[in-house]
Amino acid sequence: MKEEGSYIEIKEVFTEYLKKHQHRKTPERYAILERIFAYEGHFNADILYNIMQESYRVSLATIYNTLELLVDSKLIIKHQLGSQFAQYEKAFGSNTHHHLICTNCGRVKEFSDKPIRLAIQAKTFVHFEMSHYSLYLYGLCSKCKEPKKKSID
Repeated sequence: MKEEGSYIEIKEVFTEYLKKHQHRKTPERYAILERIFAYEGHFNADILYNIMQESYRVSLATIYNTLELLVDSKLIIKHQLGSQFAQYEKAFGSNTHHHLICTNCGRVKEFSDKPIRLAIQAKTFVHFEMSHYSLYLYGLCSKCKEPKKKSID
């Protein structure tokens, strides 16, 4: 797995994408990009919108439109986990993703497992060359698995 790139490099990739596809290079798009790459972990559009309101006012529509551009430019990955809201994560400089997904609360946690990664990377396919992968494991997180404690009146 490659190291995460610097923000300058990420910004250059996004700028080139915008130029190539004839999209406007707006301050709002760059503010969203910067905030995403400063954020740790998975996020959805609402989380990003709320974070942006602290320092830079943008509409929810601008958030959604920019997220789609960032997905298309391969700088972020979109995870549509069942009927839940789409979640996103940074993708630049990373080519493997392992996720634990709680089927009750929707919490997503990344994990790393070298034997799994090596086994998948060593797998060859006829008429197919793998470039990257994502692994999703579904179950209950520790909070949802804990039995509810009954209150004593």
